[in-house]
Amino acid sequence: MQALPLAILAFILYVAAASWQALTLARRVPSRPELVRGLGVLGLLCHLPLAAGLFGQGQALLPGLSTSAIVAGAVAVLLLIVVSLFKPVLNAAVGLFPLAGAALLLATGLPSPERTGGLTPGIALHALSSVLAFAVLAIAAAQAVLLGLQNQALRHHHTRGIVQALPPLTTMERILFELIWAGMALLTMSIASGFLFVDNMFAQHLAHKTILSLAAWVIFSVLLFSHHRLGWRGMRAVRWTLGGCVVLLLAYFGSKFVLEVVLNRG
Repeated sequence: MQALPLAILAFILYVAAASWQALTLARRVPSRPELVRGLGVLGLLCHLPLAAGLFGQGQALLPGLSTSAIVAGAVAVLLLIVVSLFKPVLNAAVGLFPLAGAALLLATGLPSPERTGGLTPGIALHALSSVLAFAVLAIAAAQAVLLGLQNQALRHHHTRGIVQALPPLTTMERILFELIWAGMALLTMSIASGFLFVDNMFAQHLAHKTILSLAAWVIFSVLLFSHHRLGWRGMRAVRWTLGGCVVLLLAYFGSKFVLEVVLNRG
């Protein structure tokens, strides 16, 4: 199987879906959620064989940068498409789909670390909950960006364009915090399973991921607590959400990038 042609085709399909949804937000074309989902599914059908091929070949304890990027992107796209059937979150595809496609394209050219034996059930739980947590919180980040744009537009009394295309502000905020709660549950499971099933979460090659994952957990915990008790919302919620997602992004991919790309260590 040639990875690059599939990655290019997936990228084109993702960008096409995101472009239509972006034009919908700009009120240039009618809303066609079935078209956007359909293009996303076709992109995912090109994406999933690459993810399954990498994830199913007995990776080391920490999957490499290429594997992590490809699998996380596929899971994020899949979750967004499924959740959009029940919640009005498809607008997040404007940012999420192209990023997943770009990550797939870039990851196909990165070296993969040497593979070792298969994962134990405990490590598999840790890996699965980690990638699901990242995917859900990536959707939350895209939702936060849209919420921020909506807030800014309303603050400047712009009631046309994106404000008309998006759900009401209260709905946008409710969905954002639902996504954060779900992501936090998965992140908690990821951290707990790591401490239970990984020999030393503060070993040299794991310390960076562990510390930053805990920092992200604290950021999201403060946000959820303050939203519940102090009424945090609006741009403050957007900033804390994006801050937590940036820290989580560094936790999951920062050390992998330095080790595998900058220092060229498998």
